[in-house]
Amino acid sequence: MSPQQEGTFCVHTTGSRPKLVVSADGRGVVSHAGSRLLADLADVTGLTGSFANALHRLRPRGTGHDPGRVAVDLAVMLADGGEAIADLALLRDQREVFGPVASTPTAWRVLADIDTTTLAALRTARAAARETAWLQAAETRRGIPISRAGGHDLPGLVLDLDATLVTCHSEKEQAAATYKHGFGFHPLLCFLDNTGEALAGLLRPGNAGANTASDHITVLDAALAQIPDAHRHGTDILIRTDSAGGATAFLAHLRNLRAQGIQTFFSVGHPVTEPVRRAIRALPDRIWHPALEQDGSLRGSAEVAELTGMIDLAGYPDGTRIIVRRERPHPGAQLSLFDLDEGMRHQVFLTDTPIAGGGGSIQYLEVRHRAHARVEDRIRCGKATGFDRFPSRLFQVNAAWLELSLTAIDLLAWTRTLLLDGELATAEPKKLRYRLLHAAARITRGGRRLHLRIAATWPWRHELANAFACLAALPRPAT
Repeated sequence: MSPQQEGTFCVHTTGSRPKLVVSADGRGVVSHAGSRLLADLADVTGLTGSFANALHRLRPRGTGHDPGRVAVDLAVMLADGGEAIADLALLRDQREVFGPVASTPTAWRVLADIDTTTLAALRTARAAARETAWLQAAETRRGIPISRAGGHDLPGLVLDLDATLVTCHSEKEQAAATYKHGFGFHPLLCFLDNTGEALAGLLRPGNAGANTASDHITVLDAALAQIPDAHRHGTDILIRTDSAGGATAFLAHLRNLRAQGIQTFFSVGHPVTEPVRRAIRALPDRIWHPALEQDGSLRGSAEVAELTGMIDLAGYPDGTRIIVRRERPHPGAQLSLFDLDEGMRHQVFLTDTPIAGGGGSIQYLEVRHRAHARVEDRIRCGKATGFDRFPSRLFQVNAAWLELSLTAIDLLAWTRTLLLDGELATAEPKKLRYRLLHAAARITRGGRRLHLRIAATWPWRHELANAFACLAALPRPAT
């Protein structure tokens, strides 16, 4: 190497990016333009008006920001991916698109003023908006989507209850040590599997019991109150939980609801107790049947069998059946001593779906129960929509925050159901945010109108524009 070549490197450019001059003086530019879709949907479904009525007493002088509008803006912010009250600045600083948005201190005051009575009024407001959204779905689309399992449509509605742990990194009222040696809250939630709507949630201390029947009853009753009367009565409603929902008091409550005209059925997990182990060992091989995949095909190395009549189910509702599934464990699975001895992983559940009517085959019932696992995805998405971090030291403020997080989840669910088609109609919040809500646009004026011009190079501009068109065509609730 020559002296001239020493310390010299040859760099081959491969499609280098264009050079930019960055400044902070852009005008008429809007980010997160697609989130206006959520704000307008809240208006069209009557959610904004219902929230305003629910929180009207928090505005005694009739001046300043409407507390109901503040609550809706917080829900829109959470649906858009915001994590803290201060994230309202994203909406507030784009007044031309989102209108007047409350300051952070004002939003704090609204949350702090929501007591138990006001929280109940918010839930009633959510139910009223949900009824409107479902009526709009019936008039403009094919109604509420059908839940599926094992390649078949599930009749009626499917409600999934499950609890989750939320870690707190600072002292908060009623936060406590959890069974996983963490610290925080242990909320119990209910989702509608048909649409992904978050029907109800109960904020609980971290040391709350997983299988507390009274909490399950509270959340279920709150969830049923969210379902419009036309669907709550006369429609089959399947309640699914893991083994935490298998308490006899909770199942008795489900059965008693039938006296009120609510046709509830259950599919709940059950622990593998010693009587269950003895019954499994006594089953002949000919009793086992191949399990199914969610598309209806056979599931390799998995079998199901019925244990009804072999286990004492005294105390459970009449007609309760007990079914077991066994499967070769995947590498790294945590197995009990019984599973290690048998060389198979066993899972057991209870159901009161009868054999009569063709809907009670054990293969169908097992794959239907296994679809309860979808609630884990609902919770994961819910944590990314607000309830993974609570803003206040005060428990009541955090309970209000949870309710607004559930409202944000509903707005996203109604957006999918009412305004979107194709893969976006089933997309998770992250995909909706990346493709639609966070789209850039430009504000222009012409013909005495304000125009929101989505970037012509945005790959999903047509889907977003069509969603706004569908929104404009939705029938408005009577006022």
